[in-house]
Amino acid sequence: MVVALMLSCSATALSQAAPAEWKVIRDARFMCQIAVPPEWTLFGDTNGAAIFRDSTTAIAVVSSEPGQEFKPLTGWLLKAIGVPKERMFENNATRIFYQDKVSRNAEDTSAFSSSVPAKGGTCSCRVVFVPRVGEDLAKKIALSLAAVEKN
Repeated sequence: MVVALMLSCSATALSQAAPAEWKVIRDARFMCQIAVPPEWTLFGDTNGAAIFRDSTTAIAVVSSEPGQEFKPLTGWLLKAIGVPKERMFENNATRIFYQDKVSRNAEDTSAFSSSVPAKGGTCSCRVVFVPRVGEDLAKKIALSLAAVEKN
């Protein structure tokens, strides 16, 4: 029982705590969530996405994949999607986090992707942004990904 409690607490601590004023964005199934700064707005009338200024400046999307077992990416899959070792930040049983696109100039976008386990599936997030938005902010959004806790 103590081990289960410790695992539960550590899973909650794994998602980075977002500042209190940030907005919580949930996917359409209310299974997964991310947090974005207060100046970001919902993208359209749907759940699961937020933008900064417009979708060409920055967009953060959260989604859930019910029934998809969460597991680390294998070496051949990493090769197939083209993620170099220096851009793979976490690839373990509790989180996958990597940079899948690096901008080539001020108008080109970069992107971070992350995934975490959820009850009965997997949560995923992708943050696409131009350099002026800031890599640290985009990482913080991607790392805020968490499964929605159901009471």
